[in-house]
Amino acid sequence: MHSIRSALLQAQVQLINSPRLEAIDARFESRLLLQHLLNANRAWLIAHENDTLPTDVLAKFDQLVNRRADGEPIAYILGSREFYGLTLTATPATLIPRPDTEILVDVALNKIAANTPLQILDLGTGTGAIALAIAQQRPHTQVTAVDASKAALEVAINNSKQLHIANIHFLLSDWFNNLNDTLFDVIVSNPPYIENTDAHLNQGDLRFEPASALASGADGLDDIRRIIDNCLIHLKPQGWLMLEHGYNQAAVVADLMAQTGLVNIETFKDLGDNNRVTIGKNPLIVSTHWD
Repeated sequence: MHSIRSALLQAQVQLINSPRLEAIDARFESRLLLQHLLNANRAWLIAHENDTLPTDVLAKFDQLVNRRADGEPIAYILGSREFYGLTLTATPATLIPRPDTEILVDVALNKIAANTPLQILDLGTGTGAIALAIAQQRPHTQVTAVDASKAALEVAINNSKQLHIANIHFLLSDWFNNLNDTLFDVIVSNPPYIENTDAHLNQGDLRFEPASALASGADGLDDIRRIIDNCLIHLKPQGWLMLEHGYNQAAVVADLMAQTGLVNIETFKDLGDNNRVTIGKNPLIVSTHWD
């Protein structure tokens, strides 16, 4: 028989030894898994730490811990991940939202004035994390979220329904392909940007995430080039393109933006002080004269 406390301690030891988590992470994740299974919060676990876990519950907890010990991302085990204060369903069909991507949302919100009915586009929406965060924070905008994966788009649509965010619509599209001649004030994207041969693709959480959402060519920039090359077709005059990218890709991305004709190019750092988001502006100005 195991108490809640002893079960958690045993799980922590297993997680430290298997996926080689730091002790603080193993303790945190063990607690998350048991809270998920019992539908309880941390305070309840502490108050009941000496309670005996029923045999069937302990067996289910062991199964969850084993999955995590095998390296399966905890977001997939729990079926959700928090992003920008939103609880989002996450499945193996989608990239797992990460804290560093919140920087992209911050940068976008800084350019989107409150109470302004702008048109926003999120390319490769996945769980809908970026699009939904912007839509919630700027309810006067209309957000279009596209993805080439039907399975990913279904996850995003489900998230919008669960969160009751209505100023957003979803479109199955390979980047800009199905957008026709629609124009946007802001285009945001966290596209694939890892090199195809990067060893990290076979390590940790990345082993379980969809490769199409992670890797993009020999230098990781194939999709970024495609987005930048076509952005002016869909950017309104004075509109912004905002891209997340690898820590070592900022200079190349900025150069690609400049070659395309974007101006006011600027790069922002993530929580680890790495270059993570680069933005550029369409220099065109709406003409007030007619021939």
